[in-house]
Amino acid sequence: MRTRFYNAKILVSRPEGGHRFSVVEGELWVCGDTIRYIGEGAAGPRGACANAAGVPSRHEVPERPGDSGVPETDARPDAARTSGEPFSWDREIDAGGNLLIPGFKNAHTHTAMTFLRSYADDLPLADWLSTQVFPREAQLTAEDIYWLDILGIMEYLTSGITANFDMYFYPEMIARAAVDTGFRTVQTGALNNFTSSAEQMEEEFHRVNEMSDLTSFIVGFHAEYTTSKERMEDVARLAQKLKSPVWLHNSETRSEVAECKARWGMTPTALTDALGMYEYGGGGYHCVWVEEPDFEIFKRRGLTAVTNPASNLKLASGICPVKRFVDEGISVAIGTDGPASNNCLDMFREIFLTSALAKVREEDAACIGADEILYMATAGGARAMGLSDCDCLAEGKKADLVMIDLQQPNMQPENNLVKNLVYSGSKQNVKLTMVNGRIIYEDGRFEIGFDPREIYAKANAVIERMQ
Repeated sequence: MRTRFYNAKILVSRPEGGHRFSVVEGELWVCGDTIRYIGEGAAGPRGACANAAGVPSRHEVPERPGDSGVPETDARPDAARTSGEPFSWDREIDAGGNLLIPGFKNAHTHTAMTFLRSYADDLPLADWLSTQVFPREAQLTAEDIYWLDILGIMEYLTSGITANFDMYFYPEMIARAAVDTGFRTVQTGALNNFTSSAEQMEEEFHRVNEMSDLTSFIVGFHAEYTTSKERMEDVARLAQKLKSPVWLHNSETRSEVAECKARWGMTPTALTDALGMYEYGGGGYHCVWVEEPDFEIFKRRGLTAVTNPASNLKLASGICPVKRFVDEGISVAIGTDGPASNNCLDMFREIFLTSALAKVREEDAACIGADEILYMATAGGARAMGLSDCDCLAEGKKADLVMIDLQQPNMQPENNLVKNLVYSGSKQNVKLTMVNGRIIYEDGRFEIGFDPREIYAKANAVIERMQ
């Protein structure tokens, strides 16, 4: 599939690096699953893969042989000039002055928990898990996970999310849902005292990583408070064997940290580090109640802290010290958490809350800028998930992108488009979501191979069976 976007504003990383963005105007070309050109272009359709002036551009990159199944001679942006043969686009899209951005990366979620949306609410975390969540999760089947995951993927697409970092049961069914819909999913293990084992996780690691370029798997476990020391040691050995990062829920609540210190004399971060889990990096979800020595461990091990502001507010867990992580040079990413504790999978809400809560916590309205927050939601998430080829819009990167409708009142005037996205953007502005070079959501329509009504019926049937 060859797609040309023209008359577009394009959010790119500034050439000097860092966490800042700039906006260029022109065209973006997609050949197969890869961005092949960003730069100036003509004002309208022209049907051939050549730039407006018919001369080479510094933005062009050669096609690597075998990329995306597209022959090298056909996929080069200058093919029409060098071969003398016309290069036809499968689709040319007039962006109409709208903004193309890298897709959001939802860096922590439990997608299939869509079945518990608005079912188990208004409870503290411990009661919520033990009396509502765990008993109903035990009734889920592999087929349930498949349909519930597709429902979550649909919601991700409406929010401009092009990849998620999932932790749940039946990893192969989660991966199959991603492949069947054309979505990108990274998973980590959900091992605890009640489900799975290190041996099973090793099998899942290989099966999921070999399934598709849209799916991958990283070693992980649920949390210190649900996992015995013996099992955590198994996780550490497996991570070293597979040379994998390790992920877990870390320091989500004050009581979690206090109880861990009572058991082991150290915080969850210090304990997992002492067990040898971070030889190949990794990170933690929530990271609300990290203590002073934990920051040094995060920095030394190159770990990422994933903040989940809406979930932490709803469960009254606290506010992540995002500013401190940033000041220490520690990578930060943003996630929604699951739809049972959030309850929506909306990255616009998360990025606003990440910014606003940092300002309130520090009592400083200038503590973190909008560009830093947007970086966390895109490149920061990609780093956490091992998606280095999906972190920004640039030639040679994967075509995981979103078109933002600027022709909406909340996006006007265009004083600063990054600040508009972070402080006033919403799902209503997501006009198009492309994953791996395929448009799978556009103008309210899903192109995922399923009728939405079928997905809704399947999801409702799951929870009705449990009542």
